[in-house]
This record gives sequence, C-alpha cells and structure tokens, in this order.
Amino acid sequence: MNNYEEWLNQVVWTKEGLVPVIAQDINSGRVMMLAWMNREALAATATKGKAVYWSRSRERLWVKGEMSGHEQIVKEIRLDCDNDAVLLLIEQRGDIACHTGRESCFFNVLNEGEWNSIDPVIKAPEEIYN
Repeated sequence: MNNYEEWLNQVVWTKEGLVPVIAQDINSGRVMMLAWMNREALAATATKGKAVYWSRSRERLWVKGEMSGHEQIVKEIRLDCDNDAVLLLIEQRGDIACHTGRESCFFNVLNEGEWNSIDPVIKAPEEIYN
C-alpha cells in the first residue's frame, strides 16, 4: 500500500464515496465554501496544491477556478476528529469563491425569519462564465 492509500483509507467516506470539504481563507479565516471530494479529488488536491472537487451535479472532477480563474491554492489540509470532514486552508485567487460572483458562498444571513444577502456581488456571473 502506498502512502496515498494509507492516509486516504483513514478518511470516513459517505456511502457515495464522498467527504464534505470546507474551504477557509487562511488569511482572513472566512469560510469560503462547502464542497465535496471523492478519493481521486482529495489525492489530486494533495498532489497539485490546488483545490479539486467532485461535482455531484456534473458527476465529474473539477479544479476550482478552471473556468472562472478563481483558483484555491491549498496551504494545508486537515481532517476532523471523526475523520469524516475535511478542512482546506486556502489562498483564494481573484477574491471570489462563489459562482454568484461573491467573495464567499455564505452570504445569506437569517434575520427575523428571512434570508438576507449581506455581501455584494464583486463580479456578475455572466462576466465570469462565458
């Protein structure tokens, strides 16, 4: 068994073979997004130093920023105490992590029973994705 297999086997994968992944900006501490990885994505992330996720809707690997240019450079990979969630400490390139053109995917705040967007759109999605 090679080194990758050893540490990958320590991850508790869902029945679909996935693990939830939180990307957090290493400088600001802000949570940028939640995504999913399979074994191949996590191994590629560790090897390339860039975030590689599993797209559940497209059923394929995707390198964050492959279309938008908003890459996530991985500085550290952590596994939680139950081995069933991964935290990526990342440097977000282009200051946009969300496909909506915002800095973070967590831009809605619950206020008096309603979700309110509190973060501005930095760049319109139609300008990011041609």
